[in-house]
Amino acid sequence: MGAATVLYEVGNTWLIAFLYLLLIFIVADVAALCHIVPKTFLKDNVAGLGTVVGLVAVILTLGGIHYHHKYREEKTITTTKPLEKHLTIVLASDLHIGYHNRKPELARWVNLINAEKPDLVLFGGDVIDLSLRPVIEGNFAEEFHRLEAPVMSVLGNHEFYSDLNRAEQFFKDAGILLLKDSVAHFKGVDIIGRNDRTGRVRADLADLANGLEGVTILLDHQPYQLEEAEQAGVDFQFSGHTHRGQVWPISWITDAMYEKAWGHHRRGNTQYYVSSGLGIWGAKIRVGTRSEYLVLHLTN
Repeated sequence: MGAATVLYEVGNTWLIAFLYLLLIFIVADVAALCHIVPKTFLKDNVAGLGTVVGLVAVILTLGGIHYHHKYREEKTITTTKPLEKHLTIVLASDLHIGYHNRKPELARWVNLINAEKPDLVLFGGDVIDLSLRPVIEGNFAEEFHRLEAPVMSVLGNHEFYSDLNRAEQFFKDAGILLLKDSVAHFKGVDIIGRNDRTGRVRADLADLANGLEGVTILLDHQPYQLEEAEQAGVDFQFSGHTHRGQVWPISWITDAMYEKAWGHHRRGNTQYYVSSGLGIWGAKIRVGTRSEYLVLHLTN
């Protein structure tokens, strides 16, 4: 387990390092062609190489510090639909617990969520990373039992990548209600949980939302076809998955791929929030993006 953890951290961190080394060398070559820097800057030049490596090391270090800071996003929805009380709901996506986001880190996130004193906690998928081994052997499930509110979740693509049956058992052991093309009711709120599109078979959203009279919150891991929530009359959709690319300039790619890759959005009467994720896949580095959770207030 220790060796796997180290290999995971080093291997994935190197992917980010390689990206920035590539970008810097390209910029340096262009600068040399334009006579901005001498051609000898990178050729047999220890000082030049040291400058490049040092710059990448600074980017990775600052990106690691930035990743560990968790941003608190807040949103209030005022509705005319009946509510039993003012509700505070904490929503988070893409925890990716496993080899790199270990149990002590999960414990810190649980403390952050509990500090909000929520009435309900909702996870938007990819709670588990690529492998179930570390979360099972490390008994990560017990940390979720410290959450001081009911917890519901949907599946993400990584739950399918790991082992779906064992992943579902993990959610059960953790005391998390898993919504698979189903609806849960909580104090005037109807929570719709869709199967992730990775599973290919999932119910039509219009059928799931039909006949619901409360405030409707949709959990759908991947933010594709946002018009479906609008057409189904959903009040609020929460998604994740994109991580907003995790690091710049990959964020430019996700911004181009999705109607909304990160942040607040609106279509007609339907409001959306696409989260860049509380955790992260791969290296624990963020450049130009952030790790976050959403505190949603529902009130009349």
